[in-house]
Amino acid sequence: METTASLFNLCRSASPSFPVALSLRSVSRRVWSPPQRPFRVCSSNREVKKGVTAGTLEELKEKAAQALLISTVLTLVCEEDGTEVDSEEFLLALPDNTGFMALTPGEIWKPHPLRQRCGNKPGDSKPRTGKDIAQITFDLYRTHPKDVFGSLNVKATFQGLYSVSADFQCIGPKKVLREALRVISTLLHAAGHLLISSAAVIRRIIQGADLLQAQHDKPIKYWE
Repeated sequence: METTASLFNLCRSASPSFPVALSLRSVSRRVWSPPQRPFRVCSSNREVKKGVTAGTLEELKEKAAQALLISTVLTLVCEEDGTEVDSEEFLLALPDNTGFMALTPGEIWKPHPLRQRCGNKPGDSKPRTGKDIAQITFDLYRTHPKDVFGSLNVKATFQGLYSVSADFQCIGPKKVLREALRVISTLLHAAGHLLISSAAVIRRIIQGADLLQAQHDKPIKYWE
């Protein structure tokens, strides 16, 4: 009996702390979960480009593998210069909508063919005699499969020293429909006010014409 009572007291004393520990663990998980950030990933040949959102490096690798249909272990490098993303700190230092290239074992990073200078390979074309003034790059991507128009990233580099970039985020189909209905409602409201004002003016003109006609038709009496 003493053993049963001691076990009962032990379970009763330990049972309240177990849900508390679970709740604290779940709260800490919700508090410390990193926010989702948009990124762009592409294959090694740049033929497939996808937009994904992730909060950590491991999550980014998993979503990149799912988006690009890669079943092997992959390595993420910056699409622009080929720098490997090997730590969470480096990923946090990168801005949103950064482009990454997913490399499988045996694949290497290669610069974009359009960004290579013509004088790199002899015999391909004539060497340039001038100097680049500006370079503008347009990148159209989607951050969500349900996006209608996609997002546009524009990057301009002036003389290789100054760079300016702008990112135009798209809006979903519901927001597009909502904004279109709002514009139509505003136009109809303005058209209604215009019709009411026009009707009031026309009515006043007609009433004024009738009054003048009545005064003109009224007989004039002459006193002898």
